[in-house]
Amino acid sequence: MEISTLAMYHCLAFVWYFFIAYSITNIRTEERPSEVFFYGGQWKYLTVLNLVLQAVFYGVSFLADVLRLIKKLRCAKCAISSRDLLFSVLAFPVSAFVSISFWTLYSYNRELVYPKSLDGVIPLWLNHAMHTAILPFAVLEILALPHRYPAKKKGLILLGFVSFLYISWVLWIYSVTGEWVYPLFALFSPAGLAAFFAISLAIIISFYNFGEFLNRITWEVLTSFRDDFMDDVHSTNKPKGAEQLEKHVETLEVGGVEIRKW
Repeated sequence: MEISTLAMYHCLAFVWYFFIAYSITNIRTEERPSEVFFYGGQWKYLTVLNLVLQAVFYGVSFLADVLRLIKKLRCAKCAISSRDLLFSVLAFPVSAFVSISFWTLYSYNRELVYPKSLDGVIPLWLNHAMHTAILPFAVLEILALPHRYPAKKKGLILLGFVSFLYISWVLWIYSVTGEWVYPLFALFSPAGLAAFFAISLAIIISFYNFGEFLNRITWEVLTSFRDDFMDDVHSTNKPKGAEQLEKHVETLEVGGVEIRKW
C-alpha cells in the first residue's frame, strides 16, 4: 500500500477512535443506570481504555506515515518502532480480547458484562463501535502493512505487565467501593477469581501469538506472490533470443569457457 494511502487510512482511523472515545467518556453521569457506580468513571472499563489505546496507536501510525512522506527518516524510524511495539503488544491482542470475550459473555448472560439498562444510555451503534468494529480494524491493520514484533520474551513481559496493572486497578476499585467493575466477578470466590484472571491472561497471550502468526504468514504469502509475479514479468519481457543465449552460455560454461569474461 502506498504511504499516502496508509497516511489517509491511519488518519481516518485515528479520528474515528477519538470520536468514539470522546462520545463514551462524555455520557452524562446522571444518565447512568443504578448498576454502574461512579468511582473510577469510564476509566475502570477495559473497553474504554482500549478505545484510548487504539486512538494513540493510530495517531502514532499517522505520524510515522507523515514523517516518511516528508523524508524525516530518522524520526520516522523511531515512530515506526513505537507503532509496531504498540500494535504487537497491546493494540491487536487487547482488541481481540475485548471483542471476543465481550460477545461470548454477552451471548451467555448479558447482565454479567453489559446490563440491559445500558441500552437506554449507550446507543446500539456505539456499542458495536466499541465491541465489534475493533476486531476488523485490528485485522485490517495487519493486512495493510507488516509489523515488526519484538522478541517473544520481551513482548510477553510487556503484555503481562500491562495486564497486571489493569487487574490491580480492578482490585483497587473493589477495595475502595466494595463493588466489582463487572458483575461477573461477584460470582467467584477468591480462588475462582484468581483462576479466572489467570485464564484471561492465557487467552490474551494466545491472541498475541495469533497476531504474530497472522502477521508473519500474511506477509510471507504476499511477498512470495509478489516475487512470483515479478519473475513472470521479467520472463515475459526477455529480449528475443535471450533464452537461446542463456542455453548457449550454459553450454559454453560446461565446456570450460568462461563466457562471463567476454
